[in-house]
Amino acid sequence: MRWLVSLSLAAALVVAVPTLEAAPPPGLAPISGKVIWVDFWASWCVPCRRSFPWMNTMQSKYGPEGLEIIAVNLDKERALADGFLAEVPAEFSLRFDPAGGLAKEFGVQAMPSSYLLAADGTVLASHFGFKTADAAEYERAIRDALAAATQTNR
Repeated sequence: MRWLVSLSLAAALVVAVPTLEAAPPPGLAPISGKVIWVDFWASWCVPCRRSFPWMNTMQSKYGPEGLEIIAVNLDKERALADGFLAEVPAEFSLRFDPAGGLAKEFGVQAMPSSYLLAADGTVLASHFGFKTADAAEYERAIRDALAAATQTNR
């Protein structure tokens, strides 16, 4: 049952949440069959300044294999998010959720909060905060999820 909820939430990220960009990047929808890293962040979040470069690397490295990183900003004012992004650019998909509806549905507990979703929508892992020392563990989980997705698609 949890995976059904996760799948519908992942779809909501693509369909319902306004983008920080003018339009979604090509190929964003549909997301079925993709491994998704959903990251909730805010402009005031100090660990987010460390997680964004890592997510840029992960998107570049694993995007061709089926990884989609979607970062959801929770600032009430768009200008705050834009200021952060001017300093710490994102090379992955961005969404803006000032009301925090998705954050509540996901049970966000800290900034950043990240959720790794399998290609079928199952939540494989969640992380509250970002620890550079744990980055290898996060990447291993992504690789494992991508390998499982490849096996399922054969």
